[in-house]
Amino acid sequence: MDTVKDIMSADVITIVAPATRRDVLRTLVKNNITGMPVVDKEGVLLGMVSRRDIFENPDEEQLAILMRTDVPTVYQDDTIEYAAEVMLRYNRRHLVVIDEQKHVKGIVTPQDFLSVIIRRKISAPVEQFITKPAFPMHKCTPLPVVFKSITLTSLPAYPVVNDDGDLIGIVTDRDLFDKVEIDKEVAMSELGLGDDEDEWNWEGLRNVMKLFYMVEKVELPKIPVEKVMIESPITVFSKTPVWDAARIMKKNNFSQLPVRDLHDHLKAMVFDSDLVAALVGVEE
Repeated sequence: MDTVKDIMSADVITIVAPATRRDVLRTLVKNNITGMPVVDKEGVLLGMVSRRDIFENPDEEQLAILMRTDVPTVYQDDTIEYAAEVMLRYNRRHLVVIDEQKHVKGIVTPQDFLSVIIRRKISAPVEQFITKPAFPMHKCTPLPVVFKSITLTSLPAYPVVNDDGDLIGIVTDRDLFDKVEIDKEVAMSELGLGDDEDEWNWEGLRNVMKLFYMVEKVELPKIPVEKVMIESPITVFSKTPVWDAARIMKKNNFSQLPVRDLHDHLKAMVFDSDLVAALVGVEE
């Protein structure tokens, strides 16, 4: 039987508390990551912190206040089925793998579960795992409206349709971030990171700074979403076996796919975190 150890990522970046907001940003930027476990000096898990935690609490400087303590955890010897159940119960995209002393041993994400679904050839149709309705965006919707919708619904992606309601594209929060121009010196100054630029991962700095701009509500250009969307996205049908949807996501590093019905009409969006449910209550 598969265990968490078989699918987890063991090379985990952590940050030691006590630490400051600047320490967290430095670690996120240098390693081009969006979040990480918080540990004490002995490596014992204390919580999780992400870039969103930082920018949703702009006046907080101490990691102890910024971090979340309601962290879902599993052990290396736990079954895949149990780990999937925990992820769904907490509705989080990261499970921290710990040992009996609560030392961090790994991280599990929805993408890690996809490989198991593929290997087991789980044949249940995709439509059984759809948990969210589709909220299509018309192709002429201005980017600030798209961003407002993403913010209010916490959905990271939307299908884009034409005047007839036909699917013509997909837009993600990353596509919006790509419209934010960043000056490296200004970004480092505003984040209080100093000028030792050799230490910084530029893509990591862009990732952190883009979210900073978005949270601070710096204006996006009022261009239609069709200018930034991914055109002619890969789709699956409602009756597509879940293992095949997982294969497409894994192969293309997608976190979501549009779902069509048997009449070729847009039905919903399915996310990698939704597919995790295919492993709950299913024995190998």
